[in-house]
Amino acid sequence: MTGSALATLGLALCAGLCGFGSSLGLYYSGSAAAGVLAEEPKKFSKVLILVVLPATQGIYGFVFAILGLSGITPDMSALEGAKLFAAAMPLAITGLISGIFQGKTAVGGIYAIAKNESLSGKLILFPAMIETYAILGLVVSILLMS
Repeated sequence: MTGSALATLGLALCAGLCGFGSSLGLYYSGSAAAGVLAEEPKKFSKVLILVVLPATQGIYGFVFAILGLSGITPDMSALEGAKLFAAAMPLAITGLISGIFQGKTAVGGIYAIAKNESLSGKLILFPAMIETYAILGLVVSILLMS
C-alpha cells in the first residue's frame, strides 16, 4: 500500500467513524426529544441543545480530514502515510465512542427535562463533559499530524 493510500484511509476512517458516532448519538437524542415534544411541544428550545450536542464529533472528524488532505502527496512514503494514518486514530476512536455516549447521556437529560424543565441548564453539563474527550482526541490528532 502506498503512503498516500494509507494516509487517505486514515483520514477516511476518522471522518467516517466520527460521523457514525455522531449519527448514532443524534439518533438516540433525536428519538428521545421527539417523544417528549409529542407530549409537550413547548419544551423544544429546552431539549434542542441536548439533541444537537453529539453532532460535534462528526464536525471534528470532517475538519481533521480536510486539514489532513493538505498533507497528502502522490510521492508520500509509506512511513509518512502511516504517520498520518496513526495521527487520525485518536480522533477516530474518541469521536466514535464519545458521539454515541454523548447521545445516550443527552437522552437522560431530555427525559429529565420532560419531568422538570427548570433543570435544563444544569443537564447540559453531563453530555458536555463527554465532549471533553472528543476535543482531547482532536487535539492529540492535530499534534501528531504536525
